[in-house]
Amino acid sequence: MPFYHKLGEIPHKRHTQFRKPDGSLYYEQLFGTIGFDGMSTNMYHEHRPTQVKDIKKQYSVAPKIAKANHIQSYRLHGFKIPQVNDYLESRKTVLTNSDCSIILAAPKQSTKDYFYKNTDADELIFVHRGSGKLRTHLGNLDFKYGDYLLVPRGIIYKIDFDTEDNRLFIVESRRPIYTPKRYRNWFGQLLEHSPFCERDLRQPQELETHNETGDFLMKVKKQDDIFEMVYATHPFDVVGYDGYNYPYAFSIHDFEPITGRVHQPPPVHQTFETDAFVVCSFVPRLYDYHPEAIPAPYNHSNIDSDEVLYYVDGDFMSRNDIDAGHISLHPAGIPHGPHPGATERSIGKVKTDELAVMVDTFKPLQVTEDALTIADEDYFKSWLE
Repeated sequence: MPFYHKLGEIPHKRHTQFRKPDGSLYYEQLFGTIGFDGMSTNMYHEHRPTQVKDIKKQYSVAPKIAKANHIQSYRLHGFKIPQVNDYLESRKTVLTNSDCSIILAAPKQSTKDYFYKNTDADELIFVHRGSGKLRTHLGNLDFKYGDYLLVPRGIIYKIDFDTEDNRLFIVESRRPIYTPKRYRNWFGQLLEHSPFCERDLRQPQELETHNETGDFLMKVKKQDDIFEMVYATHPFDVVGYDGYNYPYAFSIHDFEPITGRVHQPPPVHQTFETDAFVVCSFVPRLYDYHPEAIPAPYNHSNIDSDEVLYYVDGDFMSRNDIDAGHISLHPAGIPHGPHPGATERSIGKVKTDELAVMVDTFKPLQVTEDALTIADEDYFKSWLE
């Protein structure tokens, strides 16, 4: 969970007069979640944030479901998702349920002609390839390989890329994304046993304020439709804000692994949580140090959840024929475990250099048509000896 942050100029008290140098008022806006009960931010605008001049188009971006109910393990070749110039058009949903969608994107160009706002979901954007700047109405964040960018729902943003070689793994969550409760005390502070702490979370420090009127195209996602709206003023006109609801960044390279004498279960890798799924980070670490330890994970049954593992880099000890950008889906209802030979190969190993992101969902994931274009249909046979 983010902590209190203040950026730019704000008045001494909320809901009081805050005047510009010419004597006119700045316009206050509460940017809140879960009604008035969740995290919120108070921001102050140069112009009223409510001025919409036109609504031009509405079109669906709903994923096309190929397999709504299945029990098949899949491997997806993520880097086979084609590179596309436009950021939104590059986003391909490969797995989805009513709580979240897992999206691959390979955008080549920065967002120049429009602003984007997702009103349905928090977005957790993992940067596999590329670097640049996430620009938002609550400040900017530089990003690079290995960064998670947490963009709460309703944030208005653009992305500037440094090059055309960009690969993103995106989890779109219809449930709020937080840091795990078991890492926090009752004040919300991250505890000593947490694998990361507040100083690892990068808050916006650069506030980009524009005092402009004109025609500003906003693409708004709502219930799997995109609405093209024309705003009368520049969306980045915030002069200051304070609160808890803002975008932030966290590098997977700053996750400190928890290890033990014997193999540790996946929850020790947990990085983010919702009430519908968790996100874990597998990072380079020392293996188990019991003299008879088996570093490879034991076979286990996915009774209650689907497991998705996105392979980023390194040597994936428990799998055969796995490369960077691959995604494995092991659905609920069946056991899974190391590939043949992986257990034996792991004995005596002292460390791993693997880097991966895992998403475990409590509702089954549907497989989309876009997923099947990059799927290995025979992956489920890869445990045969």
